[in-house]
Parts: sequence; structure tokens; C-alpha cells
Amino acid sequence: MLAATKQSGFSVLEILIVIAILGILISIAIPAYENYRDKKHITQTKADILEIQVIIDRFYVENNRFPDSLSEINQHFRKDPWGNNYYYTNITAAKNKGSVRKDKNLTPVNSDYDLYSAGKDKKTSLPFTAKASHDDIVRCNNGSFIGLAVDY
Repeated sequence: MLAATKQSGFSVLEILIVIAILGILISIAIPAYENYRDKKHITQTKADILEIQVIIDRFYVENNRFPDSLSEINQHFRKDPWGNNYYYTNITAAKNKGSVRKDKNLTPVNSDYDLYSAGKDKKTSLPFTAKASHDDIVRCNNGSFIGLAVDY
């Protein structure tokens, strides 16, 4: 007579329950991680803009003018966390004052220079009202505000 052996292991139902729980946890964890990563990138971009601003202001003190480009102060190599170049416009030397960043009232946000990142979507437009500009990290009020264009 053969003795009946008891099979041990997981049933199909138990495996499906475990898979469902893992799916729920992953669906919560991935958006939370992406949100954390986006905030980290925005914080890094703000710090970069502040650092470039200090270099530009030092250049102004030494030369009594703003640089014509970021390459003049050796910052043209800098990339934001999304791999974009930083944008810079010397407003005081700009012939076309229409090429400056503008807030929701279409008022220029700076009177000295514009310095900003195109943000996560890598798209930008001069007025903050444009959808492409909402995620831009911008310097406004001649440096007293650095943050998302949508928050300005």
C-alpha cells in the first residue's frame, strides 16, 4: 500500500492574491517615486539657476554690463536635470524687447536678464500663459523669484 503524500505549495488562488497585492503596491509606488524625482529635479534646477545668477551678477560688478551669452561666463556647458541647456537673454542689450519672458498679464518678468530651464517637457514659450511654459523653471523679478512658471 502506498501511503498518501500530502502536497505542499501554493494554490492558484493564493498566487493570484499575491500578484494582485504586488500590482497595487507597484501602482502606488511608481507615481510616488516619479513625483519625488520631479521635485528633486526642480530643486536642482533652482539651485543651478541661483548659482548661474551669482556668476552673472559677479560678471556685472566686474564689467559693468551683463554677459551677452552663457558662454561668455563659461556656463554654456551646463545642462538641467532633464538634459536641456539653460536659456539666457540679456534684456539690457536685446534689440527686440518682444523676445523676453512674460507673465500672465504679458508683462516682462525681468528688466535685466532672463534665465530659465525648459523643464521636464523640454518645451518652452515666452509667455507663461502658454502650456509649453507651465513646467519651465524661471528666474523672475530680477532674481527675487526662482521657481515654476505656473507658480509665478
